Amino acid sequence: MDIRELIRHMQSTPSDRAVARALGLHRATVQRYRRWARAQGLLEGALPALEEMQGLLAATCTAPAPPQTVSTLEPYRALVVQLYEEGVESTAIWQRLKERGYAGSLSSVYRFVHHLAPPALRATVRVERMPGEEAQVDFGYAGRMRDPVSGALRRTWAFVMTLSWSRHQYVEFVFDQRVATWITLHRRGFAFFGGVPRQVVLDNLKAGITQASWEEPQAQATYRECAEHYGFLIAPCRPRTPEHKGKVEQGGVHYVKRNFLGGREPTTLSQANADVRVWCQTTAGGRVHGTTKEPPLVRFERTERARLRPLPAVPYDMAAWKEARLHRDCHVVFDGSFYSAPFRLIGQRLRVRASSQDVRLYTTDYALVATHPRAQHPGERHTHPDHLPPEKLPGLLRTRTACQDEAAAVGPATAQVVAGLLADQVDRLPTVGRLLRLRETYGPARLEAACLRAQRFDDQHYTTIKRILVEGLEQEPAVPPAVPPVARTFARSAADLLGHLFGGL
Repeated sequence: MDIRELIRHMQSTPSDRAVARALGLHRATVQRYRRWARAQGLLEGALPALEEMQGLLAATCTAPAPPQTVSTLEPYRALVVQLYEEGVESTAIWQRLKERGYAGSLSSVYRFVHHLAPPALRATVRVERMPGEEAQVDFGYAGRMRDPVSGALRRTWAFVMTLSWSRHQYVEFVFDQRVATWITLHRRGFAFFGGVPRQVVLDNLKAGITQASWEEPQAQATYRECAEHYGFLIAPCRPRTPEHKGKVEQGGVHYVKRNFLGGREPTTLSQANADVRVWCQTTAGGRVHGTTKEPPLVRFERTERARLRPLPAVPYDMAAWKEARLHRDCHVVFDGSFYSAPFRLIGQRLRVRASSQDVRLYTTDYALVATHPRAQHPGERHTHPDHLPPEKLPGLLRTRTACQDEAAAVGPATAQVVAGLLADQVDRLPTVGRLLRLRETYGPARLEAACLRAQRFDDQHYTTIKRILVEGLEQEPAVPPAVPPVARTFARSAADLLGHLFGGL
């Protein structure tokens, strides 16, 4: 209360009621101060300086003291102070007092402890950003909305992206907070604004930050890649400091709940998103903001739109990341399909990045080791031959046609032997493979000669051909089979030969 102004009113009018009405005071208060001013001779003439009058008031004015209320805890003050200084909580203090006969309430303990050490008020500093510098994003629970497909009511969240300078915002309702949804919402928000801010401030939700930390927060791999594509800086809040994104916390999520969702009947998700898009451009965008004193949409269109970074030529093709172990068959499993990696990495964990077009495999320190086209159906197997052990490769890639071509390159005899083996009713492809591998040990010329020798003897088995090569017989001339002697009649008669058996006949 300005004492000089009060005395001036008293000098101009003798009515205590008029003075009380003019200054908004109680008439008894005016009467008490009039008596004091009359005693000090202040109702006439010029008034002293304000600081002089305040000093005079403090020294001479005695106002009745308000009634004092003695706390029921006063008899226990020493004990409460001792327990409080030892760090004991108010609830435990109340329990200890009850053991000593105290019959008061827990609220009385809370009030008493509060007066012992009232909380110190902390100063806050409002941080304002330049146009296009920052956007803040957040999720907030939005009640239940109907699924457009099933018609069932489902829990729904509101995603809000607010530009810090203009306070213009993008809102969309979703049924989940998965990484894929999180990335899609960013992509649509940037498209809505027609540009990208230099940094995005977010809370430590798992879709964006995998490890919250004061010093070294870790961004989710897909979100980091999205930020690189659009060129914005990820700026996570420190743990337990939601006030660091107050523009989207209070003016965004809470405003959507109070205004757009307030009193709204449950509707389908698609209808709510169509309605909230209009709301962002009209109600939210056209209101006079309490801090900027201007409509957000006006500030955005006039200044901030031009300060945003341009959108990239193509939207971000969202990639899913996971870790998978390389199995003994030189493949990792991702989304039900199989992708090969170099056999030297068997048993190690690899980072798998899968976009809509391809799958890339990295070591844990992000060294690229393989790239494959994305499988279209579960169970597909994508294999690079170079990823397999060299000793296993021939058997995997061998086909009947490839064997026939390889045999023809050796020579006609080898080709005929291979054709005969492949014509057998029993599958002889493994045998053909072993036969053709003899070329690596003995050379194609010797193999051709061995096959030719086996044909001459009409013995075209693999074991025969290998024995010819092992013993070096492929160059020896073929010996014609022995000619049996011409059958002749006996020179002596049967009686001469057998007569003694029949009595000399």
